[in-house]
Amino acid sequence: MPTFRVELFEGRSVEKKRELAAALTETTVKVLGCDAQSVDIIFHDVKPENWATAGKLWSDPR
Repeated sequence: MPTFRVELFEGRSVEKKRELAAALTETTVKVLGCDAQSVDIIFHDVKPENWATAGKLWSDPR
């Protein structure tokens, strides 16, 4: 059972998450040859102040 954990900045719409879930599932089924019912996707919304790249929080001015 493939399980994907997707971390995104908060604020994405349910429709965008739905679209991404469908695309990830479709591609996984095609590549791995598994059933769509076995593909799990877990979305984690992250606040920008809880994510840093190159030592800088995304909530800080760029």
